[in-house]
This record gives sequence, C-alpha cells and structure tokens, in this order.
Amino acid sequence: MMDLTVAATPGFFGSMLAEQRWLARRVARPELRAGQYENRDTRANLTMGTASLLVPLVTHRLRRHLALGAGRAAVPVAAIAAGGAVVAAGADRLARRQRQRSRSQAGSDTVSAFPAEQVAGVAAAVGLGAGMVVAASTWGHWLTAQRLWAHRVGDLGDGVIGWGAALVGWDFIYYWNHRFMHESRFMWAIHDVHHSSERYNLSVALRQPVADALGTFVPYGVLSLFGVRPDLILTSRGINLLYQYWIHTEAIRHIGPAEGILNSPADHRVHHGTAPSSIDRNHGGILSIWDRLFGTYQPETGQQVYGLTTNLDGFSPVRIATHEYRDIIVDITTSRSWSERLRVVFKGPGFAIERRRQLAAA
Repeated sequence: MMDLTVAATPGFFGSMLAEQRWLARRVARPELRAGQYENRDTRANLTMGTASLLVPLVTHRLRRHLALGAGRAAVPVAAIAAGGAVVAAGADRLARRQRQRSRSQAGSDTVSAFPAEQVAGVAAAVGLGAGMVVAASTWGHWLTAQRLWAHRVGDLGDGVIGWGAALVGWDFIYYWNHRFMHESRFMWAIHDVHHSSERYNLSVALRQPVADALGTFVPYGVLSLFGVRPDLILTSRGINLLYQYWIHTEAIRHIGPAEGILNSPADHRVHHGTAPSSIDRNHGGILSIWDRLFGTYQPETGQQVYGLTTNLDGFSPVRIATHEYRDIIVDITTSRSWSERLRVVFKGPGFAIERRRQLAAA
C-alpha cells in the first residue's frame, strides 16, 4: 500500500507556501515571529523529511539480518556486545585499583589519569551499541502486524468497529511511544531531531527522525492480536501522521471546544516549548484525552520558545541526526561504572544534563 504521507506530498508543499505567504504579511506580529520561515531551517526540515523516507528503506532491510533467529549477522554482533561488556568489566576493576593507588600517592583521581578507565569506556560504548542494535532489530522483526496477525483472537473486519479500533488503538500506542521517547534518552536520541528546530511552522512537521530502526517501541502490531487487520493499522499510521502535520503552525491559535478531545496547534506548541512547564507535556497524536487521563496535559498559557534546552546553533542535517548519539557515546566513555552508563543511556535526557553540570563543577 502507498504511504499516505508520501501521497500527501503535493499538499504539504501547497500548504507550506500558503502559510509562508500568510505569515509574510504579518511579519510585525511578535506572537508569529517563531512561525516565520527561515531558509536554512526550512531546507534542513525538508532534507530530514526526505531522509526519513529513504533511510528506512535501507535500515529495515538490514534489521532482518541483525535479528536473532532470523539473520546471520545477529549472533556475531551479539558476541561483540558480550565481549565489550566483559572487557569493560575487567577494565573497570583495574581502573578502580588505579584510582585507589592514585589517591594514596597523589590525592588525584581524574579520568584522564587512568588508561584502564578509557579502555572500559570505549569497550562499554561498543558493547552497548552492538547489544542495542541486536535488541532493536530482533524486537522490530518479530513483532510486526503481519506476524502477530497469525496469532489473533478474532477478526474485527473492515467496518466501523475495525476502523475505530485501528484509529483509536494506534493513537493510544502512539501516546505511550511518544512519551517514552521523551522519558528515556536512547529513545530521545531518535526523536530530538523533530524538536531541534527553533521555528514552528508546517515545515517543522517534516523534520522527522531517520533512526527509528534503533528504537524499541511498543509494537503497533499488537493491535493485530485483537483482530485489527494489518492494512488498517498501516493506514491508521498515515492518518495519524497527516493529522499531526497541520498542528505545527502559529497561524491557527485555537480550535474551540474540540480541544477538549482533539490535539490542537495550541496543545502542540506547548509540546515543542522549552519552558519547564512545557517539557514532556502533550504527547497525544490525534486525541488529547490520553494526556488528560495520564497526567501529562498542559494548556497553552503564553508565547512559547522553541527548540532544545541546549540548541544546536546550526543547520547541518548530519549534525541534527547524530548529535545526541555523539553525546551519549561521550557520556558512556566518561562513566566509571555500568550502573552509571546504563543511567546515561536509559534514564531521561535531564539526568545526563545534570551529570555534566556536576562533572564540570567538580
């Protein structure tokens, strides 16, 4: 089936042009300043949108070769992961002895003083990276809608019940996946691409991740177990993403009483904001009821400042896609124990930021 987001490409460009012209006539309005199109930012958005369509064509094929029980490369890569863990554990032990000796002799235990600590960090980064690639590949390969459909408990058909279960079910799972991407750093590394623009207009909706294959998401295919047909799940994905496109705008302020149920531009502006009250809020796709039910809803109360808490100060698509992974690798290699390494990878992004502040202060 054709991806609905691909079929909608002419509509994307037409609506972006209309929005750009509408905003250009209102350039003096301060509340619309972040919505104005900036050439370098828009080019980055369109480049990332194109890459998000092309890169998965390669990574999804590679995933099969890296999935345990399906691909020949899975076991060797898993062995690299295990080897990295063993080397890191041994180097950690040696580094602890080096630190104790340093304290007794010179009263210093700086990271740069201990080669074993550096070996442990590199080995741990290699081991964690290889292990997570195999885990994500295995998870994604075996939990597709087509595979789980074979184990369904029934068939809801393609009528109102089937479509309702597909659309609402997809949106419910999307809420949790979206929330997870904000609350666990290895998933945030995938998603922060979308938040890295300091603008807020329709082109930002196209600034999509390229590394979904590295994530372990709640599988949308689980809907198939309850009788939702795989083709309805795929179409629901397209409908959900198309809905989310139009809420990336400053041009529409509110949608009235419908905001009690539906996600709106106002709700999503909060989601992209960098104020403490906005961070990790309003994760819904089509429906805002999930945020209200699970305590993550925040209404818009003022003008938002967009981007990351520490912005990239650049427009390179390569940097946009890889900067958080680079930072994760640095944090792993400068950690002194497995517990600390696992925290900088799996805890929220805020943990790593605070850890860096503490290291800088020390």
